Amino acid sequence: MSGLLDLLAGAQARPAKQQLGQQFGLSDDLTQKAMSALIPALAAGLKSNASQPGGVEAIIGALGKGGHGRYLDDPSLLGRTETRDDGNGILGHLLGSNDLSRSVATQAAQKTGIDSEILKQMLPLVATMVMGSLSKKSEEPDTLAQLTGMLGGASQKSRSGGLGGMLGGLLGGG
Repeated sequence: MSGLLDLLAGAQARPAKQQLGQQFGLSDDLTQKAMSALIPALAAGLKSNASQPGGVEAIIGALGKGGHGRYLDDPSLLGRTETRDDGNGILGHLLGSNDLSRSVATQAAQKTGIDSEILKQMLPLVATMVMGSLSKKSEEPDTLAQLTGMLGGASQKSRSGGLGGMLGGLLGGG
């Protein structure tokens, strides 16, 4: 999971992270704290989905055709209603319920001291950024070694190779 945080702390995600902080009136430090508190739940959701029958394939499909990389390419999109809607769709797949999303925001608020209402609003945008980062990373050559363990330390490779192999290894086989 720390690998996923590292990915979102990289230069490619920096403008989107700055946009996110500005949008919610948070300093860079508070934005990083918020993301660090929210991302573990998203990573757990990815891992859980990947463990379901057809889960890895669904994640591969979402990364391949979801166009999530655009949120990193054009951070101004984070302020749009369509982006929040996309993020809520991602949360629906990863977390399954609005109650769980609210619980994630409440727990993150307790850890960070940031108002839970702000974190509830940030969560779908952070979800789009996570998918955008994974989508962009999946396009790079030799990413399996870098991505392995991002969501908890998986080390198995899928037999399907390519993007499927990368995600299979990343999320624990497939």
